[in-house]
Amino acid sequence: MPTNWPPYLVSGSLPPANEYDADIIILALNRFDDTLEAVESALSQLGSSFHVLVLDQGSDPSVRSRFATAFHGMVNLSYFATGQNLGVAGGRNLLTSLGHGRIIIGLDNDAKFSSPFVVANAIRKFDESGDLGALAFRILARDGAHLDLCSWGYPTELICRAESQFNTVTFVGAAHAIRRAAWHGAGGYDADLFFTWEEFDFCLRAISLGWIIRYDGSLSAIHKVSPEARVSWDERRTRFFVRNRLIIARKWNAPWAVLIPRICAYIIQGIQDHRLVSTTQGIIEAIRLDRSRPRVRMPPEMRDYLFHNDRKHRGSVLHQIWQALHAERRADA
Repeated sequence: MPTNWPPYLVSGSLPPANEYDADIIILALNRFDDTLEAVESALSQLGSSFHVLVLDQGSDPSVRSRFATAFHGMVNLSYFATGQNLGVAGGRNLLTSLGHGRIIIGLDNDAKFSSPFVVANAIRKFDESGDLGALAFRILARDGAHLDLCSWGYPTELICRAESQFNTVTFVGAAHAIRRAAWHGAGGYDADLFFTWEEFDFCLRAISLGWIIRYDGSLSAIHKVSPEARVSWDERRTRFFVRNRLIIARKWNAPWAVLIPRICAYIIQGIQDHRLVSTTQGIIEAIRLDRSRPRVRMPPEMRDYLFHNDRKHRGSVLHQIWQALHAERRADA
């Protein structure tokens, strides 16, 4: 079997040539039991037409063989593999390009839908709102009853509305949905980000084009937060977190002088958590990569959207930074 790029179909079948409602995309890297549970949850969805696409980004050969056997002969699932780990951003880009459903449903491989009608209900939401670009799902903890606070990517004061809906500026990747037209218009994820902040970066570009991002608590998934194969804070996670957030700010023409408070907060947090080396690496990489990246100014309509649907709920800039840092620390606990 080939072991590197491009991806190849290992098991299952290619997406149907005819139209269907949604692609359910799942990235895999070992985690056999968790991934199988996520796939079974996707395949059990009712009330819509869909195809499940799984991309293996470097599982051990024995695990890949088990996946191939488990998915053998399935007509509504494609199990692709590549020897190159493209990261979350690049992997989702690739999987999305391999299907053609009008809605893209993303599900982490340690998550599962909370009911058999989540996908159908999400599709209905898009059909009801022509300007809806993406939907953020409510992420539940392992017990399936309580909110997973580690996966709450929105202003803290909106937690009281976790079971309702509100417009927002991002979604949590564990479970979400994107209109394919918005995906193409915004250009998908920035694959260079690899991991962390890729959803926020995509949403900013979608918002700039006039799409709405909405959190909907009636759509939910259970997130087990498997520790297996996670990117370690001590090695790469901190670096990506710091680097990518600065890159995104610079994309939208934020002056370096304006970013100094954020950078200082990252450095202080890095010292406190004994991650100063990774933090410094992230800052240096952001500065280096910034030289070759184009920048754009936010249109007034976009600034207004960001203020009313996020910033007015978060307080001062420094308060926002500390909240974000502490949220990431909780997520790693």
